[in-house]
Amino acid sequence: MTTIHEAVAAARQRLRRAGIPPDEADLDARVLAEHALGWDAARLLADGDRAAPRGFSVRFRSLMARRVAREPVSYIIGRHEFWNLDFEVSPAVLIPRPETELIVEIALKIVAPAASFAVADVCTGSGCLAVAIAHERPSVAVTAGDVSEAALAVARRNAARHRVDSRVRFVHADVLDGMAGRFDLIVANPPYVPEADRSTLQREVRDHEPPLALFAGPDGLDLIRRLVAQAPERLADSGTLVFEIGFGQAVAVERLISAAAGLKMIEIRRDLQGIPRTVIARSERSAHAPGTAAR
Repeated sequence: MTTIHEAVAAARQRLRRAGIPPDEADLDARVLAEHALGWDAARLLADGDRAAPRGFSVRFRSLMARRVAREPVSYIIGRHEFWNLDFEVSPAVLIPRPETELIVEIALKIVAPAASFAVADVCTGSGCLAVAIAHERPSVAVTAGDVSEAALAVARRNAARHRVDSRVRFVHADVLDGMAGRFDLIVANPPYVPEADRSTLQREVRDHEPPLALFAGPDGLDLIRRLVAQAPERLADSGTLVFEIGFGQAVAVERLISAAAGLKMIEIRRDLQGIPRTVIARSERSAHAPGTAAR
């Protein structure tokens, strides 16, 4: 009788033959086996030499067929880790990427642990940024917006899962339109993939992730232009704007911010691959400037 470890080994080879890179295939086979069994990694390691329990083979084959068709593992199992928190994900939302954790790192340096900041999360998707920031900073109030009602439903469930739903308000919003008030901090992971790059994307991304969360016009900057244009009036005095950009967009984004009245470019942080990834800009309206509008 086939053991669980033998079934996982055969699955690894099947994924490799389907063109999935070896390291990824090995991890995917294990994760899908754990999901089919309802086990964690420790139990699979300890009990994997046992015969497969009743029903496992059918469930595992079904999951494997979806992965061979290049459906992302995170959608298959319905969850993804971000900032050491477990998030529900579905095809209604973009799967959170490790590089987006840079935004959380920067936000936590801006927002002191006891500070009563008003934060906006634009294009919230799964709510990963809003939830992570609220989870780390119990004194903040977050308004998170998205144009997709399906995405907002997922984000609300993630806020409830991590018990920050009392401090994160979700609104139907198109960039900052629909998000009332001024904010000490605006964060965003907007769509930024150029339409022309659609055919170059991995099948997992191109065929399964929501186009609304990926593509933003010919150069990928359509939503970023709107964000940069709207942010100066929506930032509080000396407020900060932090958002993610794509490969090769840094120069164009710097020009956009330089041309925007009321915004000052601070820096662009690089991700672990050395790619300029996270933009930091600040309102030029000083809290002490004469005639400053009230929040």
